[in-house]
Amino acid sequence: MTDQRPRYGELATPEEQRRAAGLPPLDQVVIDAVPAGAHPVVAPAVGHPARGERVPTDEVPARRHPVDRLVTIALLAYGLVNVVITAISYLDLTAVMNQAMSVLGIEGEFTNYAQGRLWGTIAAVVLVVGWVLTAVLAVRRLRQGRIAWWIPVVGALVTGAIVSMCLAVPMMGDPAFVAFLDATR
Repeated sequence: MTDQRPRYGELATPEEQRRAAGLPPLDQVVIDAVPAGAHPVVAPAVGHPARGERVPTDEVPARRHPVDRLVTIALLAYGLVNVVITAISYLDLTAVMNQAMSVLGIEGEFTNYAQGRLWGTIAAVVLVVGWVLTAVLAVRRLRQGRIAWWIPVVGALVTGAIVSMCLAVPMMGDPAFVAFLDATR
């Protein structure tokens, strides 16, 4: 034996469904002229808009920029790969600092281990948080239909400046680096 009862809304006419939803009858609804490519906005002819319906506004619909969207997403993806690789390397800041010192021609090794571990971890966290904030702001602008390619660029510059300050703390406390600075005066 099967259950032959009608499901919700199967027996109701469209007019009865609108009335049950608190919407005005179809003959009282006015559809405004809609520009090409935009979605129609439906509002009741008289009185306040019914629940769930949008009211027409004088705002111009947001424009889509496919090239900007592609560039923004590409910059965010590149930034994500860069942040992951760099943040992992900052967790072993001693190796990073030794490499930087050899590139700069500084004799000796990085020996400020305690500060290197602390500030390397802080720099890694700053990188990740900076990328997440940048991605959130860029995606928000993309959804609004606004130009967003510059958000990842500015986010990378600001985050890079903060990370550089974090890395400068253990570097300035390293005896070999301080000796190099004294010798170059």
